[in-house]
Amino acid sequence: MTTIDKFLREHASRFEAELCDFLRIPSVSAKSECRQEMVRAAEWLRRKFQSIGLRAEILLPKSKPDAHPLVYAQSSPVIPEAPTVLVYGHYDVQPAEPLEAWETPPFEPSRRDGFIYARGASDDKGQLLTHVFSTEAWLAVRGSLPINLKFVIEGEEEIGSAGLAALLQEEPERFACDCVVISDTAQFGPGQPAITYAQRGIVYFQLDLEGPHSDLHSGTYGGAVSNPANVLTRMLGAIVDERGRVKVPGFYDDVKPISEEERSMLGLLSFDEDKFFEEIGVSGGSGESGFTVLERLWTRPSFDISGLSSGYQGEGAKTIIPRSASAKFSFRLVPDQDPGKIVQAVKSYLEPMCPPGIRMKLTVLAQCRAFALPIRSPWIDAARRAIEEGFGCPPVFIRAGGSIPIVSALHRALGAYILLVGWGQETDNAHGPNERFSLVDFHRGIRTSSRLWDELSRVKRG
Repeated sequence: MTTIDKFLREHASRFEAELCDFLRIPSVSAKSECRQEMVRAAEWLRRKFQSIGLRAEILLPKSKPDAHPLVYAQSSPVIPEAPTVLVYGHYDVQPAEPLEAWETPPFEPSRRDGFIYARGASDDKGQLLTHVFSTEAWLAVRGSLPINLKFVIEGEEEIGSAGLAALLQEEPERFACDCVVISDTAQFGPGQPAITYAQRGIVYFQLDLEGPHSDLHSGTYGGAVSNPANVLTRMLGAIVDERGRVKVPGFYDDVKPISEEERSMLGLLSFDEDKFFEEIGVSGGSGESGFTVLERLWTRPSFDISGLSSGYQGEGAKTIIPRSASAKFSFRLVPDQDPGKIVQAVKSYLEPMCPPGIRMKLTVLAQCRAFALPIRSPWIDAARRAIEEGFGCPPVFIRAGGSIPIVSALHRALGAYILLVGWGQETDNAHGPNERFSLVDFHRGIRTSSRLWDELSRVKRG
C-alpha cells in the first residue's frame, strides 16, 4: 500500500480543496428554492466519478420523477470472483438556520483549529468523499480495484429518502451487492474510531386536539368546557411512569434484553457520564431505572416530546381556554419492536383519554425499524483491520441511539451486510450551527477506506 499512501500524501491538499468546492454548493433538500443547487451537487459528483475512471450517471425513480437526483457510479470490468461492495452516502444537507449563530458563513468553508467548518462538512459530504478519494488513489496507482465497487449517493437523506426507497423497489438488481459501506456515523470519541452495529428505530407522531370554535374566556367557561391544553398535558403525562417506563400496554412485548456479553462489552467503553452531561450544560439526567446511561441511549426504547403548541404565549396574562393544542413526540425503538404495532398501541391507549367536546387527530410523521447485525462477521473483521491500519488503533463496537432510516431499507432490499464506519464526532454539530469535520480524521478516513477495499477483497462470498 506504500504507493497508494504516497499518492494520498501528495494529493492531500487537493482533496481538501475539492471538499471545499463541494461544500460551497448549498444542497439543502428541504428547501424548494435550492432545487437547482441539488442538481448542481449531483452533477459535481457525477463528473468527479467519471474523472477518476468510474462509469457514472444520474438516476431518477420512475414512480417519483420529482425526487432529487441520485448519483450512481460503478467500477468496471466486473471481477467475477471478487465481492461487490456498495457505498452509500448523501449529498443533501440540513438547513443552516439560524444563520446568525454561525461564526463564518455556512456555505463558505473555513479552516481553523484543524477543522473545516461548513454545512455538510461532517454530515455527509466530507465523509462520503473519503471513499471517492480512496477509490481515485487505487485507480491512479494500481489501475484497477480489488473489488467490484458501486456508489449510490442520494439527495434526500435529510427528508426521508423517498427517491432511493423507490429505486430499490424498481431496480433492486442495480444495487445488488455483498456488503454496503456507510460513513454517516460518528466515532466513539476523539481518537476512538468505532464500528456501529446497531441503531434504534423511531415512530414520530403529531397529536392535534381541537375544542371550541374559538378561544374562550376561562372565567365564563372554565370548569364546564374541556380544555384542549389540559387534555393534551394529561395525555402526554400518562405515557411514561415515574420509573421512566412507557405505560402503553404491549409496548415492551418485543423488547429483548441484551446479552451479558454485550452488557460487559458496553461496560468496557471509556464513557464519562459526568462529562457527558456537562458537555450539554446539565447537571445530570434521568431515564428508565435499572440501566446505565449508555444502555438507555442505545439498547432501550425511549419517549420524548419534541414540541408543544397551545394558547397564549405573549407578554403578560390572558385568561383563556385555547381552542386547540398540539404536540409532536416520538418513541425510539429497539430491535424486534414493530413500528406498526407501536402505532396501533399508542392510538388505542390515547383515544379513550379524549373527553367529550375534544376532537383528536393522531398522525404518524415518520417511522422506521431498529437495525442490528451480529458483530461476529468476516465483513466486520475486514473493517476492524482496515480501521486499525488507518487510525493506528483498533475500533470499538458501539450502538447508536439515533436512526438512519435508509439503512434498514437497504438491508431489507439487498440482504447485504451493512458496515457503518463513520469518521465524524458527536461534537461536529452535524445539524446545528458551525458544523465541522476534523481534517485529521478526513485524511485518516481516506487512508482507512483505501485499506478497506483491500481487506474486503479477501472476504469469501457466501
